[in-house]
Amino acid sequence: MSLAVDIRVGDERSARADLRAQIAALERRGGRAPAVGGPRLLSLGELERVRDALAARPRPAPAPDPAARVALERMLADPRAHRWARVPLAALGEPGCGAYVVRPRLGLIGMLAGWWEVKLSSGCP
Repeated sequence: MSLAVDIRVGDERSARADLRAQIAALERRGGRAPAVGGPRLLSLGELERVRDALAARPRPAPAPDPAARVALERMLADPRAHRWARVPLAALGEPGCGAYVVRPRLGLIGMLAGWWEVKLSSGCP
């Protein structure tokens, strides 16, 4: 019987550790744990509710970087002078995982001819 008690205690400890790690990751992502009424030990169910509440919150939008906006405007004005330059959407404060990239139009032929353009790549895996 004592073996079964030890296994349950070990399972609860690992479940608590796993939930605390998930909550910490969600808090780092930009959420904040809901108030639980002062310091106390939360049950597994309460830890799961805190985790679920944090996971349901939308991520805060990243703050736009004014230098990234200026770089994008310069890239659009003269792509040839900014070959292979890249400005991610996150730096502009826009959602998504894409980026504005200066690339040669028509691949190698465009690179040799000096035909450069700004493209928005999806960037998402």
